[in-house]
Amino acid sequence: MSALDPAIAQRLKRDANGLFSAVVQERETGEVLMVAWMDDEALARTLATREATYFSRSRNEQWIKGATSGHTQYVHSVRLDCDGDTVLLEVDQVGGACHTGDHSCFDADQLLGPAQA
Repeated sequence: MSALDPAIAQRLKRDANGLFSAVVQERETGEVLMVAWMDDEALARTLATREATYFSRSRNEQWIKGATSGHTQYVHSVRLDCDGDTVLLEVDQVGGACHTGDHSCFDADQLLGPAQA
């Protein structure tokens, strides 16, 4: 696997473990599906293959979304936020994005609904 482009790596702000957050948005609807963590290698792999690759803090290893579940993410675009500490992935989601099987990790608990006019 190729290394992350140094020009991109230089712009990233990582936490103490070398990680940064990734917000995942469905391309067709704009819905936020999940938030995950990446390291430089996961981002480099994602950019090279268009397969969403993340870093599992609990397992201390990279994982390709859908490799075991079949719930894959084809990556259309990746953007870096203004602070360099978050990337936004625009994906086509196959199956559920959440580990529970829900379409989005934000399907379960709504804490505040739309304001009434």
